[in-house]
Amino acid sequence: MEIKKGNIVKRIYRKEDIEKINNKINLFGVNKKWSTELFLNVRFFSTFALFFIIFLFFDYGFIYAPVLSVAYYYLIIYFMIDLPLKERGKKLEHEAFYYFEVLTLTLESGRNLETAIDIACTYIDSEIANEFKETLQQIKFGKSLAEALNDMRYRIPSETVNNIILNITQSNIFGSSILETMYNQLDFLRDKQILDIKAEIAKIPTKISVFSVLFFVPLMMTLILAPIIIDFIINS
Repeated sequence: MEIKKGNIVKRIYRKEDIEKINNKINLFGVNKKWSTELFLNVRFFSTFALFFIIFLFFDYGFIYAPVLSVAYYYLIIYFMIDLPLKERGKKLEHEAFYYFEVLTLTLESGRNLETAIDIACTYIDSEIANEFKETLQQIKFGKSLAEALNDMRYRIPSETVNNIILNITQSNIFGSSILETMYNQLDFLRDKQILDIKAEIAKIPTKISVFSVLFFVPLMMTLILAPIIIDFIINS
């Protein structure tokens, strides 16, 4: 997004910081809710407001205000951009297998890549399908399929999905078998989903151990020590 010259955002932030945030916000794709300018303005003015509220209305505000304001300034990026992007990446990877499976079946019927993408988007309603719809829209406005697919990679916060798009693009450009590429990518996605499930299962004992330490161990200690404590109170 091009921010107009003289805009307050350009006066507050460095060009590198604006570009970094802009690249992250673009990864929300066609359904992004923030513009770069809006997010940076909200971030700055809300931090400014938080500083003065804490400074003026809280005891020892002159100590807490700078610390909490700086923490908020950086954490807002994590909770409003980084964390949602991580969840979006997982969602796109989950949707990718079904979308590319339908795309492969369409290619097997003899359609070319652009037509196959169009048909897949017609029958699938998902975030990844919406991104491919945007790609088709860009083609209608004059971009080549390769250019539109390359631009799509800047709207996808998943290295896995981006690698698949890159392989499809290269196969289309260099004339290699797209079907063979798709078979390989589907195998890769299937294996990755299995590995992700195994990784989640492997985390369960750790989560149970943490839960036990936080809840059951204190409870057991209370039950064990309660008679001793009660006896001590009565005798004292």
